[in-house]
Amino acid sequence: MKLKLTQLPLIVEKDEDNFYVVECPVLVGCYTQGLTLDEALRNIKEVISLCLEEKGNKELLKDYQPQELSFHTISI
Repeated sequence: MKLKLTQLPLIVEKDEDNFYVVECPVLVGCYTQGLTLDEALRNIKEVISLCLEEKGNKELLKDYQPQELSFHTISI
């Protein structure tokens, strides 16, 4: 059986305390942080696994098939 891989968007922001905060906006309650970007990305993989144990997040991901992802910023 071939494992189906799903690409999930992540938002990464360096906060005022120099921690990297990572969020997966597709899954409810899916965010974490790390002192380095590598640590934060390792942490988000673990959090995604935990979030996917919840029925609501499983249902969200079941039908998630984006055709294109884009991230933009705007200065105001």
